[in-house]
Amino acid sequence: MSKAVKNIVMRDYKERIGEHEDAMLISIRGISSNDTNEIRKTLRTKDIRVTMVRNALFRKTFEGTGLESLGGIMTGSNVLAYGSESVVEVAREIVALMKTYPGIELRGAVLDGQVFEGEAGVKALSKYPTRDEAIAQDVTLILSPGRNLLASVKGPGAKLGGILKAIEKKLEDGETISKVG
Repeated sequence: MSKAVKNIVMRDYKERIGEHEDAMLISIRGISSNDTNEIRKTLRTKDIRVTMVRNALFRKTFEGTGLESLGGIMTGSNVLAYGSESVVEVAREIVALMKTYPGIELRGAVLDGQVFEGEAGVKALSKYPTRDEAIAQDVTLILSPGRNLLASVKGPGAKLGGILKAIEKKLEDGETISKVG
């Protein structure tokens, strides 16, 4: 391949992948073209893009970026999956697709500079919370002591209110209330 063609391919990688620092590598070798199209279509509905990459050109293009760490696990035919809100969601979707298309091979992923190698690494990544889920967990953790305190303060008052309501109901019904010992 001539240098001019390589430069065009590298520029295309930059345009397609853009500012994504987190992505996942898979291999779809051995999967029929019809199934490959179905996989792409399914992922596209989730705002996940896939790009077939040439290993050496990918390494050269993303040298010095967060995607550089994927270069160490690139062997053979690779497809880069990226997009959505987080690479965690990408991993979840592709792991789910493996049930329908068992020919998908998980090579690895990178999240915030940390590499998750092989099938075990990607499956572990798919169990991580997304950014939004992590924020929700943090908010719950921060608010729970206040919620528990409010329940403790409110509890005795609610019991007293219940007793007063019972007394009120008895008085409305014309019952007499006797003094309790």
